[in-house]
Amino acid sequence: MKDLSIFNQFAKQGKAIKLRTDGKAVIYTRVSTKEQAENNASLETQLKYCKQLAAKKGLEVSEYFGGTYESAKSDERKEFQKMLNYVKRRSNVGYIIVYSYDRFSRTGANGAYISDQLKKQGIVTISATQEVDTSTSAGSFQQNLYYMFSQFDNELRRDKSVSGMQEKLRKGHWTGAYPFGYTNANPGKGKTPNFVITKEGKLLKQAFIWKANNNMSHVDIAKKLQKKGLNITDKRLSDFFRNPFYCGLIVNSLIPGEIIEGLHPPLVSKDIFLKIHNLLNSGAETRKYSFDDENLPLKTFLKSTTCGTPYTGFIVKKKELYYYKNRRKGSKENRSAKKLHQEFIDLLNTYTLKDKKYVAPLKEIIYDTFVKMNEEGIKETEKLRKEITTVENKLDRLEERYVFEEINRSQYDKFKVKLAAEIKEKQDNLSSHSFDSSNLKKSINIALKYALNLPSLWSSGNIETKRSIQYMLFPDGLGYDFKNKRVQTFRVNSIFASIASINGALSGNKKGNFQKNIENSLLVTSTGFKPVTS
Repeated sequence: MKDLSIFNQFAKQGKAIKLRTDGKAVIYTRVSTKEQAENNASLETQLKYCKQLAAKKGLEVSEYFGGTYESAKSDERKEFQKMLNYVKRRSNVGYIIVYSYDRFSRTGANGAYISDQLKKQGIVTISATQEVDTSTSAGSFQQNLYYMFSQFDNELRRDKSVSGMQEKLRKGHWTGAYPFGYTNANPGKGKTPNFVITKEGKLLKQAFIWKANNNMSHVDIAKKLQKKGLNITDKRLSDFFRNPFYCGLIVNSLIPGEIIEGLHPPLVSKDIFLKIHNLLNSGAETRKYSFDDENLPLKTFLKSTTCGTPYTGFIVKKKELYYYKNRRKGSKENRSAKKLHQEFIDLLNTYTLKDKKYVAPLKEIIYDTFVKMNEEGIKETEKLRKEITTVENKLDRLEERYVFEEINRSQYDKFKVKLAAEIKEKQDNLSSHSFDSSNLKKSINIALKYALNLPSLWSSGNIETKRSIQYMLFPDGLGYDFKNKRVQTFRVNSIFASIASINGALSGNKKGNFQKNIENSLLVTSTGFKPVTS
């Protein structure tokens, strides 16, 4: 029998994702802050380019979402969720159009996950300025990288902000809300704060003295303060008595392990503070654990996912076995260090690059993706550097004219101050827009070098190496679900998050099509990424 059409009824159906092709789309636009929404035309620009893309592809826009300010650090956004619910409930909408992928999400892996789940329902997220072919595995990976580096950009901004605060703290300036009992006598943006002790602070000082001299109970001190018009609970008093800020010192989680002499006036002397500290801890356990214990590298790095309490550790000397312990009072969460280390190594395997042959293409794809995303910043950097050079040349010319007596001292001083201020302003702007390609390449090289053998590097390294790897991958530490014996991540280094994305793509692509697509498409070009074709 040559005609087999009668057997068509037995043919297997394909499992390929069926995209919605009805030609309808929605547009989502957003900015991050209220000031941006009110003071610039970004929303109008986004909408313009999104409409142009819809017209180019012949798509009918059925609804518009966003058009306001929503931070993309979280995907729990009102307009964003409203848009997701809309497209999921309508079978004729096949596209979500955004100006760029960071407008859709800046949450890295979570943004990529949402796009993937939408794609499984036939809905594709497309960018007006970063067009990629998500029908191929390489194109989908490229889209995911945009999400990863949006998160990376957030982390860079956060790191710059943190660096600034760390510098202020190390110079003795307190950052953040004023501690109780103090106020700022020199308010205003950009002004150096001038802390002064308030009326409430003077009463709190009396509380310190009562505690130090008479060892009064916190309840009794609270009652005496109440009679003087200051309502403070005994619990808050305990917190105040333990805060070294009140004896003129600064401690902060942004500068762990450091004690800084503050510029603010102390409420009490260091002797009084230490006397109270000794009284408060006279009944405490004397046993101390070494933070640098080679056998417990995850101490304080792990926190309970239930209560947020850090894990400490101890040794059972009779058996010479180490354990991690949740230090929450009354907790019975003890976990063998050997077992917990294996759980951590299993997690490291997720972020370990499986084959050296992926290093070269991955190195290029990560670098060019980041450069592509920061085109505006790079152009602004180049512009500022040229402007600084121009003003510096003017300053040199001014000095020459003064030396050769073409202008007098008064004219020289006047214009020197003006030009120096202009240079300083442009240099400050440059520091906020700067892009160092060599540092980025070094960071990528180091990360990929580590990524080839993370578990063995961590297992064989000393305590410093272990901690370096831990904080390099997971800057905010890790959570530990004691009930399910599972390590959980809070925030992952974006480069390693992209490696995990690759591993996921490869595991679902056993025939190697993903690698073939990367090699054949020459993903890195002189102008960045081009849309990948099958």
